[in-house]
Amino acid sequence: MYRSHTCGELRIADKNKEVTLSGWVQKSRDKGFMIWVDLRDRYGITQLIFDEERTEKTVMEQAKSLGREFVVQVKGTVIEREAKNNNMATGDIEVLVSALTILNSSQLPPFTIEDETDGGEDIRMKYRYLDIRRNPVKNSLMFRHKVTQEVRNYLSNLDFCEVETPYLIKSTPEGARDFVVPSRMNPGQFYALPQSPQTFKQLLMVGGMDKYFQIVKCFRDEDLRADRQPEFTQIDCEMSFVEQEDILNVFEGMTRHLLKEIHHIDVQNFPRMTFDEAMKKYGNDKPDIRFGMEFGELNEVAQHKDFAVFNNAELVVGIAVPGAASYSRKEIDALIDWVKRPQVGALGMVYCKCEADGSFKSSVDKFYDQEDLAQWAEKTGAKAGDLILVLSGAAHKTRSQLSALRMELGNRMGLRKPDEFAPLWVVDFPLLEWDEESERFHAMHHPFTSPKKEDMHLLDTDPGKVRANAYDLVLNGNEIGGGSIRIHDKDTQALMFKHLGFTAEQAQEQFGFLMNAFQYGAPPHGGLAFGLDRLTAILGGQETIRDFIAFPKNNSGRDVMIDAPAAIDNAQLEELSIALHIK
Repeated sequence: MYRSHTCGELRIADKNKEVTLSGWVQKSRDKGFMIWVDLRDRYGITQLIFDEERTEKTVMEQAKSLGREFVVQVKGTVIEREAKNNNMATGDIEVLVSALTILNSSQLPPFTIEDETDGGEDIRMKYRYLDIRRNPVKNSLMFRHKVTQEVRNYLSNLDFCEVETPYLIKSTPEGARDFVVPSRMNPGQFYALPQSPQTFKQLLMVGGMDKYFQIVKCFRDEDLRADRQPEFTQIDCEMSFVEQEDILNVFEGMTRHLLKEIHHIDVQNFPRMTFDEAMKKYGNDKPDIRFGMEFGELNEVAQHKDFAVFNNAELVVGIAVPGAASYSRKEIDALIDWVKRPQVGALGMVYCKCEADGSFKSSVDKFYDQEDLAQWAEKTGAKAGDLILVLSGAAHKTRSQLSALRMELGNRMGLRKPDEFAPLWVVDFPLLEWDEESERFHAMHHPFTSPKKEDMHLLDTDPGKVRANAYDLVLNGNEIGGGSIRIHDKDTQALMFKHLGFTAEQAQEQFGFLMNAFQYGAPPHGGLAFGLDRLTAILGGQETIRDFIAFPKNNSGRDVMIDAPAAIDNAQLEELSIALHIK
């Protein structure tokens, strides 16, 4: 028996017990006649004491040789600590060691295994197995486990059935790039790793499973960010004989359940906002509604003056920053420089201070009088003491730029509080979006999303105005889940493929299996997929996902710990009938 107790288990009630502990040496303090060692495992830390008056000489000599991260087993007696540590769960006791076994020695770690480490991200990712020993990472992985368990409990109690779907599937042309896998038994042919189990979950509905879920790995070969990985995990769900309202109610309930069980928070309000409203008020389709600064469109009150920048713009739009009229010119110039960064792309920014006495001071005073600026304040909801910031240009680009500025100000002003949760449904997304590069429409979500019945007549005449039976669940300015009511009949699916530029032959080649299935009594169905990595990070009070993934990739999609991806030898390539042509 390696241990009778864990390192986080013993309390003063265990005084005088003979115990066996195993774990890693966190640190050691040698006073010559007495040695204290902090022994760590997943459950906590217990202080060990070696005392030359009470500990055998050979054991004392062993204790002097211990280094950080040595793996040891000790036997001893629980005693009461003279100097208690109220910051440790085991801080009332220590173990007087009678026997010590070194199970494994350790080299000096490349960074300190402490909550506050001296290791940068690159070195910690290279030695991820050491990083996991640190409480912040360990606790994040345990937190993820708790989230997944609560998800499974909630869905299972509603009669959802967990079903696994294949990882080796067929490559399709929609969405991000696929990761492809060569087939040795079928030379010159390839599997693809699934970007989602979309078609399979629809086939499960055709198969009569009624309520399905799966916590599943998905794969997309796309450019990475801090909140994106080439492999990620979805909570994938589908239901039969449902309308949009049924699905929203089920997954509002799941989100409430998670917030209640994990944070003991009751959130009742799940407001709904159309896609058009979200874009108009916040400039993006996943607004953070924990704070205000809604957009005020200023075209009718800012144009037709002598200011050419506004007159030539498709959109003039501003936000009121609460209490920021006190900003110095240096602080405002810093904000102007921020929006001019290439990542944001604005050419400049106009400001207007709403002074405490009711007057206005603007960077464009020579073009606008006090009455004009008062109208700006009315449109943006600005009050005395606020600062109005205004951008202009092409509508879509300007909204995106102002949205980025709003979020930056929310961060700087401490308005995006990680322990405050504000969910939101965004509904009525466009079914299609125009792609300038390919000069054709693409599905905004995916090709299996159902159009709203009342908009079907627009598919031939004005496809860009067709709304989808699609919805996203947003939490704290992040999309945590999205889904739709699906197309469930062959004719509508064929029409959708036609508008996406597929010929009948291409549609049959790529998705014939699904369209054929629809001929055998497919039920009305719909679903939703949560991004588990992002959901867990937000519930954990963060917005980056890496610490909630055991072995993440870096921004180049590399696993620097195992050095993947890597070349394979020529024999393997020949067996796969592959010849490399590297540009």
